[in-house]
Amino acid sequence: MYLDHPTISAIHSDTEPDRLERLNRVYGYVIGQADISDNKACIAKIANLHDDKGTLYVSWSSQPTDQERTFFARAWRSQIGDESTNIVHQLILD
Repeated sequence: MYLDHPTISAIHSDTEPDRLERLNRVYGYVIGQADISDNKACIAKIANLHDDKGTLYVSWSSQPTDQERTFFARAWRSQIGDESTNIVHQLILD
């Protein structure tokens, strides 16, 4: 069992808690896709998810693959996400 999940945050989450719920659903969708694809590295690479006015910011601890970026594109574009393609991928450098 993987216990070191990413930090999940959203602008206005104090008054709109559904934003955090949406991000948790998107995270689950992404990890489900990774699992089906036998991508065991994806879960450990995701450092932070943040929703800022409908733009999803994904912070990675190491460079994501095209496949991993596609997982987020599908999830955010779906009905459980924002139904948009507004995603920014960021690499966190230590």
